Amino acid sequence: MKDFFRTLAIQRWDDHRYYHHSRINQSLHLLSAVSFVVAYALLFVDPVAAALLAWGVSMTSRQAGHFFFEPNGYDHVNHATHEHKEEIKVGYNLRRKVVLMALWAAAPLVLWFDRSLFGWMTPTVGFEGFMRQVGMLWLVLGAGGLLFRTLHLFFIADVRTGLVWMTKILTDPFHDIMLYWRAPLHLLRGELIDPMHHAAPTLDTTSPSSA
Repeated sequence: MKDFFRTLAIQRWDDHRYYHHSRINQSLHLLSAVSFVVAYALLFVDPVAAALLAWGVSMTSRQAGHFFFEPNGYDHVNHATHEHKEEIKVGYNLRRKVVLMALWAAAPLVLWFDRSLFGWMTPTVGFEGFMRQVGMLWLVLGAGGLLFRTLHLFFIADVRTGLVWMTKILTDPFHDIMLYWRAPLHLLRGELIDPMHHAAPTLDTTSPSSA
């Protein structure tokens, strides 16, 4: 268990120091984290509503931060190119995220043209019924995306790496709140980029990153 938590700490640290330099991105991650925590609570009451919140607010705000605001040039803090960071990333790098978000966007379009989803779902009527079908698909997509990459890591890395990454993803909302609750305050002061003075250059920079 000691090695498990050490690997988890490394994945979390790499994720922060490599991919969260932008204060806007950090602030969007705070919004994402809070809405994810609400979605976790909703899972026990209304899983479909939880999926709609998680994908409609949490994932869109989180990925918008990465795609539109996070610098993708040379990382002077960690002395690494964007290409290198993308290559060593444990979880979903930008290329994989494009595929995942494309599937997310395609789900309601497919349902709009075939409310039975090729016979896999019972057709519904009305906008509310349509949205609940979309939420059901997004729930399956979220669980499937998490399990697929976890199992994939079992084969391309090892079981511990996969389990650590899955644990990190599931606990990221709570960890992000602790990390980024001050980010909006920094934005109000006009600081767009985190100077990352706390980033320790002596940490093993070859360790793969996550998320």
